[in-house]
Amino acid sequence: MGSHFFAMVSRMKYIERWALMRNSEKENISEHSLEVAMIAHALAVLGNCRLGKNYSPDRAAVIGIYHDANEIITGDMPTPVKYSSIEMQKMFHGIEDCAAESLLAMLPEDMRSVYQEIFFPPAEEESLKKLVKAADKISALIKCIEEGKAGNREFDHARRTIEESIDRMDVPEARLFLEEFLPSYEKTLDEISR
Repeated sequence: MGSHFFAMVSRMKYIERWALMRNSEKENISEHSLEVAMIAHALAVLGNCRLGKNYSPDRAAVIGIYHDANEIITGDMPTPVKYSSIEMQKMFHGIEDCAAESLLAMLPEDMRSVYQEIFFPPAEEESLKKLVKAADKISALIKCIEEGKAGNREFDHARRTIEESIDRMDVPEARLFLEEFLPSYEKTLDEISR
């Protein structure tokens, strides 16, 4: 019998993000997940090179690739709804976990444990999970910057909220990324090509 896991995961490209917002450029969870994976990898490298950490950048990237895969089943729940109350947040995290378990059940038995630890990283990888969460927020911040550059003020409030959220996370690697790499996202292609 065949496995439907990768056919299902490939449908990430059909799930649009920012459903309640007017977007000048649509973004799907496949695109977002690639960006999160690249940023999570970079945060791990920054931690290792600048802060004396011992992260696995490759592992951070893989967790980033699949961090929103459950949204194939749940869709992208808008942040204001998802976090409107503690009860809603708990309920939705439970739904996300059930969706992830449904995806994992599509894998052949001999592969399942490998992907189980990607979808549900073990407690000893809490620091990597935090890097991926920071990368997720940074990716959202980049989206806000890009929308602002396109003249779309719809994302102004989201930008401020996300910046505050990243600051509260207290992830030194994220601060390094924001200081060193984020300003380039404000520039035009001509400015960054020079």
